[in-house]
Amino acid sequence: MLLPKGGVTWKSARARLPPSRAVLHFVTRTRFILLVLFSGIVLLLWRGLSSRAGEVQRFYCWGPAKAPMDMTANEQARWNAHLQTPIIFNHHKPIEVNATTIEHVDLNPIKSTPKALASEERVLILTPLRDAAYYIEQHFDLLSQLTYPHHLIDLAFLVGDSTDDTLAVLSKELERVQTSETEGLPFRSAMIVEKDFGVTLSQSVEDRHGFAAQGPRRKAMGRARNYLLSTALKPDHSWVYWRDVDIKDSPTKIIEDFIAHDKDILVPNIWFHRYREENGKMRDIEGRFDYNSWVESEQGLKLAATLNKDVVLAEGYKEYQTGRRYMAKEGDWRDNKDLELELDGIGGVNILVKADVHRSGINFPCYAFENQAETEGFAKMAKRAGYGVYGLPNYVVWHIDTEERPGNA
Repeated sequence: MLLPKGGVTWKSARARLPPSRAVLHFVTRTRFILLVLFSGIVLLLWRGLSSRAGEVQRFYCWGPAKAPMDMTANEQARWNAHLQTPIIFNHHKPIEVNATTIEHVDLNPIKSTPKALASEERVLILTPLRDAAYYIEQHFDLLSQLTYPHHLIDLAFLVGDSTDDTLAVLSKELERVQTSETEGLPFRSAMIVEKDFGVTLSQSVEDRHGFAAQGPRRKAMGRARNYLLSTALKPDHSWVYWRDVDIKDSPTKIIEDFIAHDKDILVPNIWFHRYREENGKMRDIEGRFDYNSWVESEQGLKLAATLNKDVVLAEGYKEYQTGRRYMAKEGDWRDNKDLELELDGIGGVNILVKADVHRSGINFPCYAFENQAETEGFAKMAKRAGYGVYGLPNYVVWHIDTEERPGNA
């Protein structure tokens, strides 16, 4: 096609356009109008969807295709996982609570560590008492000699079912210790708890250590320990030290020595001195006292399997032959005192417990737990919960000589 010499002009271009009548006819045709409408609809839909693509996710059906009431706990968690509301904290603008009836307790900083002295961790010493007036003065003499800082020690006693002057003697001894001007002697605090449990069993050796008395006696002791623990344990205690009143002698650094082992539950070996005259000379007989600290055996497990679940298996008596390994029969105070032995049962003369073990619900069963009660049941319960229970065969605490009945000495 040849272009005009003067180039393309409006007149030449218009001359080549179709007649207006033909154009009008084309755009008014039904096919053309439908094409324009369809193209417009597609354009509008595309623009609408592209601008709201981020909001489409809100309408996605999360979780399984079932009613919420029919979902399992895991399905509920997955279903709601995307619905968590973000929270922004402004740590520079604290919330002030002025109500005096609201108390805030933060247990997170309370730890039980081998560096208890450096961290000034508090120790709670607990002692249950019954007809114990005779032993109380000596008990406080030994407590006063403890080298762990007394300002970090709280004392608590439970007096129950006593027929002697236990409460009066205890009160006077506490007053003597707490008002003494001797440097470092007063303890941080002291508490006396009174609670009777209806125990009428006498404190004679025959009754206390007779086989028939062991089940009821151990259950009553478990209740007494639990009442004392629940009353005296405070949020800032890191360690709980159970110490019987009839200890004859013990190392002054026993708390520091035990804390250094960093065990959940730890007990020493319990022996006693017995003096007899032979050929005009006094002979010191070192006797083994506490047969409640033991390592379980296959024979013991088989025996327990034959007993009714409510029977308390009393250890150290000929009526129940368990074949267990007794820590009392092992060790020597002249050897390495830090030697450890994992135990399944423990006695209650001297126990150091991390406070969080008790806070977790591990207490002294006043019923048959795995056919054990009180301290032995406590050890069984602690092991069931995954805590460590240990003894120190060569670390000896001396108990008074109680002239145990034959067969249990």
